[in-house]
Amino acid sequence: MSKPNAAHAPLAERLRPQNLGEVIGQQHLLGEGMPLRIAFESGQPHSCILWGPPGTGKTTIARLMAQAFDAQFITISAVLGGVKDIREAVEQALIAQAHGRRTIVFVDEVHRFNKSQQDAFLPHVESGLFTFIGATTENPSFEVNSALLSRAAVYVLQPLAEDDLKQIVQRAQAIDAVPPIEDKALDRLIAYADGDARRLLNTLETLAVAANKEKRGQIADDWLLKVLGERMRRYDKGGEQFYDTISALHKSMRGSDPDATLYWFVRMLDGGADPRYIARRMIRMAVEDVGLADPRALRLALDASEVYERLGSPEGELALAECLVYLAVAPKSNAVYTAYNEARALVRRDGTRPVPLHLRNAPTGLMKDLGYGKEYRYAHDEEGGFAAGESYFPEGMKPPRFYRPVERGLEIRIGDKLRELRELNKRQGTNP
Repeated sequence: MSKPNAAHAPLAERLRPQNLGEVIGQQHLLGEGMPLRIAFESGQPHSCILWGPPGTGKTTIARLMAQAFDAQFITISAVLGGVKDIREAVEQALIAQAHGRRTIVFVDEVHRFNKSQQDAFLPHVESGLFTFIGATTENPSFEVNSALLSRAAVYVLQPLAEDDLKQIVQRAQAIDAVPPIEDKALDRLIAYADGDARRLLNTLETLAVAANKEKRGQIADDWLLKVLGERMRRYDKGGEQFYDTISALHKSMRGSDPDATLYWFVRMLDGGADPRYIARRMIRMAVEDVGLADPRALRLALDASEVYERLGSPEGELALAECLVYLAVAPKSNAVYTAYNEARALVRRDGTRPVPLHLRNAPTGLMKDLGYGKEYRYAHDEEGGFAAGESYFPEGMKPPRFYRPVERGLEIRIGDKLRELRELNKRQGTNP
């Protein structure tokens, strides 16, 4: 590996971590007792796939793994490489093996390799000639052959948090690679990076060169906008404009206006918002605002999100648009959302009531002797599959009424069903 602190090296290379302790972010994988940390400490490398957005540390982790195991590190770009590169990697691995040294073959953008190219790794992974590490921004379930996928652990990397990105800026300033940055400009930079360390470092390098040329001692917000142009000015993720726009999108959908919904959707895309973020919000919309008035909405939102993961931009954005229109015209109900919040509020303020004996499980003879499960009525054995008059709340608790279906969509039928069941309960003398 090249020396990371060489003066001529790019900032990203100068700041590349040299050990696990220097890695910023991904603590769900690299923290004490976490999966990748355990793998590093085990002394036994294993094949894996690192799946995550750009700039989250996939290459860095692969390099650190090679360093930790004193392994030869061979990089193949699936964008530029092919079977010839795989053959050369095999030859180098054989030479290293003859000298008692391990090899790690790192394939960047592995999803770009076709089936036959991916299959070329299999015999060598199985024989232990080398450890395979693939990096991908796409869902490996769709883009990596099942045979290769079954031989590799999948680790999901997350976008870096704001605090993580600020640590990167501090490290760049600690080696005098970047001048001081005023708070407003720093917040804009962090928002623009959007969890991508590479984007942040490249932007910092651009600013450092420009500031040095103009002999500026500080990076101010107005100068930042001047240097980086209109795109950064419009992209306000994390700022008030961003949240105002997503609020407008959500409220337009809730208000059943498909045209306004599409307008705000396109505004967000045009402003640089991550379509994955919008996809996550759509799932929330389906649950919170459409609910059981049309349960198909949730499935459609999940499907649209999956389609985007498979197609990416711009093709996948059409699936998101289709789902947003469906959500806008679907019948609306927040009855489950309201019921859930009311149930949470009750549990928080209420005492911990014991589970009634008839609802308890009785896996042992002692428990049966103590009355666990006694007199429980199995609903499937009752007329109509309903144990009329049975109580499922703690003893002495007045049954609350959390869920109140609205008179829209499927909830009309759900409401009718609940009224029918409550009438049966009344006939048995229970409190409805």
